[in-house]
Formats: sequence, structure tokens, C-alpha cells
Amino acid sequence: MTDTPVRFGRRRFLTTAGALGMVAATGGLASACGSGGSGGDRIKIGYVSPVSGPLSPFAETDEFIINSVRDHFANNPIPVGGRTYPVEILHRDSQSDPGRAADLAADLILNERVHMILVSSTPETSNPVSDQCEANGVPCVATITPWQPWFQGRGGQPDRPFNWTYLFFWGLEDIEAVYADMWDQLDTNKVAGALWPADSDGLSWGDPATGFPPAVAARGYRMVDPGNFPTGTQDFTRHIAELQRADAQILVGVPTPEDFATFWRQAAAQNYRPRIVTIAKALPFPSAVEAIGRPLAENLGSDVWWSPNHPFSSSLTRQSSKQLGDAYTAATGRQWTMPMAFIHALFEVAAKAFASVSEIDDRQGLSRAIATMRIDSIVGTLDWTRGPVPNVAKTPLVGGQWRAGARFPFELQIVSNAQHPDIPTAGRLTAL
Repeated sequence: MTDTPVRFGRRRFLTTAGALGMVAATGGLASACGSGGSGGDRIKIGYVSPVSGPLSPFAETDEFIINSVRDHFANNPIPVGGRTYPVEILHRDSQSDPGRAADLAADLILNERVHMILVSSTPETSNPVSDQCEANGVPCVATITPWQPWFQGRGGQPDRPFNWTYLFFWGLEDIEAVYADMWDQLDTNKVAGALWPADSDGLSWGDPATGFPPAVAARGYRMVDPGNFPTGTQDFTRHIAELQRADAQILVGVPTPEDFATFWRQAAAQNYRPRIVTIAKALPFPSAVEAIGRPLAENLGSDVWWSPNHPFSSSLTRQSSKQLGDAYTAATGRQWTMPMAFIHALFEVAAKAFASVSEIDDRQGLSRAIATMRIDSIVGTLDWTRGPVPNVAKTPLVGGQWRAGARFPFELQIVSNAQHPDIPTAGRLTAL
């Protein structure tokens, strides 16, 4: 993980000896589903995610999802051009480092000869992997990254779409609307304090022209921005003092789980307690909330990308959202997390793309299949023909709060569904 945005791709076309030697450095994470001979006898899919490092909560359910998908493909090979193919999934750990993510993607392309790459979890992973695929002409599908940091952050233009790389997730306009709806549910002084890291997300979300400030101003809120901070910051005294001086009764940000835990403990020690906290990236995960513990974590708010109560089902396994969440808990004893459905959906998209071509090596056909795809998935309807920009399909977003649970220490309750009333709520926002 770096402290400043890192951009890869056409400027860094990795065909170096280091990239070519990554097979030895990444041993142990690749494993196969099904049987077969050479790469031409099976579909090879690479998947990159942050299994370790500061972003590791995003990948907490990866092993379960990948194993369940492998089991599905073992019994249901993908039909391509009149025959079926076994599927090999090669999983790589970016260690939450953008440079490593780029190198791993280069290795999957140049050494493993994968037919497609899937990637997830924040611009620090999705962007460098996508850039490698774009530079090398390999179909790639990314998720769990807002579309602006992924599309605009990589130099995308509406009139000049990418040729090989695609994304499904929500955008800043969606989370701005969800958070503002949550804020509107309580009486405050309408001053929102910012917690923006010095990374791609933080710079995009805090952009004074295109980020949160103008969007929330249109809803009658004023933002106070103490400045971007490096990932791994250990002392937030200056930020807390500025938020206290401004009497920021709302806190919003997009820090890593570790950084938010550090900030929030220091804020409590310095008697800064806003009425509303809505934090992305750090708070979608029960493990991160449990690490903060009671009473500090009670009623912390987050965006909700998916839950077992969402009215969606898998096109691959036909599981409902509830069945997927229950299966994870039954197998692991742990609570469901939002990323699990999006990782599952990556393989829904991949399977449909391969089933749409006549040869597994038809890269252009795979890319066209994704560009024109509409699929009802476990995270909702994905439609790349609708935009908001080329290469992007949107997913629904609602808002929730962490509250003391019956089965688990904290359970996420949906409190805002103004944008998607088909997703049920469990109440309204409660002040800290």
C-alpha cells in the first residue's frame, strides 16, 4: 500500500525480468478446479485480491467463495463453442500493494497465459491490475472499487472507452446520496468533517470540484477538511483538533480499517464524538467493527453494497442472497461480509462471457461479450450498455448502522434505502 496514488499501465508496460519471474515468488496461492492438460484444454482465470496487508478485510471471504465456485465448475463445466471446459482459477495475493498487484497481473498474463483476469477491492488493487490487462490486451473484470477512481483515475474518457477492462460497482454519486439521506434523518448543525487518506480514494472523494464537497453542499451541508493523511498514520491529533474546532457533528471518510480504528480511539480519548459517523472502506466488515469493540463501535454507519436481505440470486448457482450468506456462516462459523457476493458475481460474469464465444482464446469476443452484457446476478442487475460511462455497470447501494447483535457482537442493519426501496430497511438512523 502506498501513501499516494499509483498509476500503472500504458506508462508501465511490464515485460520485465521481475514480472517474468513472479511464478516462483507467488507459489502456493494457485490451485486448480477440474482436470485437463494444457492451457488450451481448460479455461484459465486469474484472480487478484488483497489477502494480506491493510486491505485484507476485503478478502476475508475469498477462500470460501473461490472454493465454492471451483466446486460448481467441477460439476458444471462452462460450455464454449459446442464443448465444455474445466476451469482453473489462479488466486494471487496483492498484499495490499499496488506495485505487487501490477506485477502479479503481468505474471498471470505473460507466464500463466490466463484467458481472463478478475480483480477486486479498492483502486490500489483494481487499477494496476486493470492497467496491465489493458496494456496487454487481456479481458479483465474489476469490482469493489467506485467507478470514478477506476475510470477517471486511469485516464478513461467517455468518448474513448477502454478496450479490455470492465468494472461493476457503484459511484460517488450513489454514496453521496446514501450518506446525505442518512444525515437528513437526524438534527445536526450540518457540518461534516472529512477523513480523507492520501490515496486514490481519498483524493477522488475529497476533490473540491467533483467529490463530496459540492455534492453535500447541494444538500445544505458544509464540509471541513483537515487535509489528507498517509496510510498508516499513528497520530491524528491535528485532524481531531480541527474537527472539534469546527464542531463537526458528522464524520465522513474512506480510511482503511486500521487507520479508522486508530483515529476513532484517539478521538474518544480527546473527547471528540460526532452525532453521526458514516465511513466507507473501513466499516463494511464485521471483523473491523468487532476490533473496535463496545461501546465505541455501536451505531457506526457504513454504506451497504449487499446483504443476505437483498432480493437477488446467483445466475451461476441459483442461490438467493440469504442462502449465500447462510452457507458462509454454516461453513466457517463467521458472519457474512459484503465483498463475498461481489467476488461470487465476478465469476458469474466470467462464466457468461465464456459461454458467449466460440473459442476460449477469443479475447476480443470475450471483451465484446462483457461490453454488451446484461446479467441478473447475486448483487443485482449488471448492465454494461447503460453506463454511466463505457466499461462500467452500476450496482445498488443503501446505508446501514452497526448495532449490538443477537448471534454476533455487531450486526449491520439497513437504515436508508431511498435510492433502492426494493431493498428492505430495519429501522432508521440512531445518533451515537
